[in-house]
Amino acid sequence: MSSGNINTINENSYILEEQTNKVDGKIEDDNSTPRSSLPLACFNFINSIIGSGVIGIPYALQKAGFGFGLVLLFLVAYITDYSIILMIKCGHLSGRFSYQGIMEAAFGRPGYILLGLLQFFYPFVAMVSYNVVVGDTVTKVLIRLTGMSTTSLFAKRQVIVLLANLLITIPLCLYRNVSKLAKISFFSLVCIAFILFSILVRMGEMSHRVPHHQASWTFFNNDIVPAIGIMAFAFMCHHNTFLIYTSIEEPDEKKWATVTHASIFTSLTVSVLFGLAGYATFAAYSQGDLLENYCWDDDLMNLSRLLFSVQILLTYPIECLVTREVIENSIFKDDPSAIVSDNTHYAITLAIIIVTYLISISTDCLGVVLELNGVLAAVPLAYVLPALSYLRLSEGSAFSRENIRALGVVIFGVSIAAFGVLFLFMDFDKFNVCSHGAIMEYCKPQNTTIFTNTSHLHSLKNSSYVISKKLPKMRSSSGMSKSSFFGF
Repeated sequence: MSSGNINTINENSYILEEQTNKVDGKIEDDNSTPRSSLPLACFNFINSIIGSGVIGIPYALQKAGFGFGLVLLFLVAYITDYSIILMIKCGHLSGRFSYQGIMEAAFGRPGYILLGLLQFFYPFVAMVSYNVVVGDTVTKVLIRLTGMSTTSLFAKRQVIVLLANLLITIPLCLYRNVSKLAKISFFSLVCIAFILFSILVRMGEMSHRVPHHQASWTFFNNDIVPAIGIMAFAFMCHHNTFLIYTSIEEPDEKKWATVTHASIFTSLTVSVLFGLAGYATFAAYSQGDLLENYCWDDDLMNLSRLLFSVQILLTYPIECLVTREVIENSIFKDDPSAIVSDNTHYAITLAIIIVTYLISISTDCLGVVLELNGVLAAVPLAYVLPALSYLRLSEGSAFSRENIRALGVVIFGVSIAAFGVLFLFMDFDKFNVCSHGAIMEYCKPQNTTIFTNTSHLHSLKNSSYVISKKLPKMRSSSGMSKSSFFGF
């Protein structure tokens, strides 16, 4: 994809858009800006949606239950589709064609500041998740390629993440302009396609190796809130909405609805494929990072892990750019168009990288990070704020026929965010519970057949991979617990 068509970098390019005004209900035409056809706009939007979040879809199905999880996946896709259309309606109502613009038009300076805080939090936590993935995956690939001992210095995830930061992310993050990295957007789609291909190829073989578990293929589990958070993270694309809309030739709401419906449907199809293939392979054993479920000696999956790691290492600087810009604009700039000094630029960049590194080495559970970012940032950004802005800018009561759906989206988003915070404190003792990089029991030589009897299940519970800590139905002797935010 040519980067000249649109300034869409990847699924998490939270670059603050410039405001675009409208004249007589139409967007001002800038002849210097290339325009996109509807198919190209759809491709760009799909590219903005599909990304690293799809790796967590099988885990979300495990959290909510396979059947109900699929229902939630379709529901989240539908609400995402509707909220994106609401954003464009807000743009036409306010004459401000940027996320920041509609928030400021609807809620003034406080709305602008709130959006800035969330736009800081989301990419910041995304950087933490990228470090977690690199620490998990690159260590396995190095051990496989070099045959080094798991006790070696370079087999420790803290060291691998530190080296990745020193050699790759810091040099790239220190640049003021990372627009050249826009070319990785197509590379990102290629990586996701290859990973899906690898999962499908390995599905038959691995499903015979993975032991049976009594909690597999249940229709409903009670960890609904974290499942929605992960799905919201996977579908998060609102940051690119106005960039893509304003790139369309003679854009209007009807054309935008076509682009949105086609893009969300395609992204939903890919997410369902990831969810079905991953869950059909590992079922109740699915982890937040699905690639963690595969054996260390699987070279095809090691290649997938390597491609995934390279992709997110190249995405990291873009997240850092946005986080840094929020800090600079909020603290160090009186004029948004001003440029901070080199020393300030370097100091802020290094501080961000160091803090994200320290946080990332404190946990190796990607599911925790996806849930946290999804519930506390993706849900407000994707659902609450667009719908609230529309209710504020539109005429009539919130309970009118035209506004009732938007009110429903607000209630949905606020409920998920509130319950997510509540369950965080209620189940804080289950924080950071996962396999922690241990070899899966089914990957050991003696476990190459399907286990169905209770003695084998008992041995699994006593192994390094304690599945009972991961599933709601297996957590405690007192029976089924309340929905857990961090329970693995």
